[in-house]
Amino acid sequence: MLKCTNIRKSYPGFTLDCSFTVPSGRISGLIGANGAGKSTAFKAILGLVRRDSGTLSLFGEEKEALSEEDKRRLGVVLADAGYNPYLTVEDTILIQKAFYPAFREDFFRQKCQELDLPLQKLIKDFSTGMKAKLRVLCAVSHDADLLILDEPTAGLDVLARDQILDLLRDFMAEKEERSVLISSHISADLETLCDDFYMIDRGKIFFHEETDRLLSEYGILKVTEEELQQLDLRYIRRKRKESWGYSLLCDQKRYYFENCPGITIEKAGIDELIMMMLKGEEI
Repeated sequence: MLKCTNIRKSYPGFTLDCSFTVPSGRISGLIGANGAGKSTAFKAILGLVRRDSGTLSLFGEEKEALSEEDKRRLGVVLADAGYNPYLTVEDTILIQKAFYPAFREDFFRQKCQELDLPLQKLIKDFSTGMKAKLRVLCAVSHDADLLILDEPTAGLDVLARDQILDLLRDFMAEKEERSVLISSHISADLETLCDDFYMIDRGKIFFHEETDRLLSEYGILKVTEEELQQLDLRYIRRKRKESWGYSLLCDQKRYYFENCPGITIEKAGIDELIMMMLKGEEI
């Protein structure tokens, strides 16, 4: 569906140089700290910034620039973009119909009712959650094949986030070949939604893993200096010095459960993984 190979974009003090793939039928997450390069990567894919080098393959074809047909097959939410605040939702329907021949007006209106989005109210008077729901609803309402979503749930309460995630799950359930590329600071969203994720730091992808394997196989070992010296380190990915000893990130926690019964082993979620990968040392 989407393949980026050595996509490069340089600014003073920052260079994006990354490669990743989003296959058909998958939801892939892109995670990293603020300024890591997530938004720049999305904008380079969409042609909103001109990439310096690298190749972009979209819908099975290499692209120098996106055609009008390519754009119609994409649903996009960018963190710093939205509709004119002096429009109403009814106005956005006219805009969607003009740009997207496959826009599903009946579906859109039904979802507006379900999501409590008033058709005649100015967008400037919407809450943060209402604006976020409108952006995502617009992205999923014109039969897109690929969604590119930059922080679609940022700053939202639990209910609004859950409604947006349900929209995305329903979108994927309608057609099995659809795909989603999403970034989020909220690890719980990625853990329940994504099939896999890429970690980006300083413009480079340095880690890729299946979500199921992360949740089932990765763990954090808590060990003293003495325990570290005696430990089999073959499945340890990172270590981090603590006041009481070391935290160790492993990718085969079952091995340590079976062979090191006295050692404390904790779950490694995405937040823990980010901290260990960015602040830990290689073994």
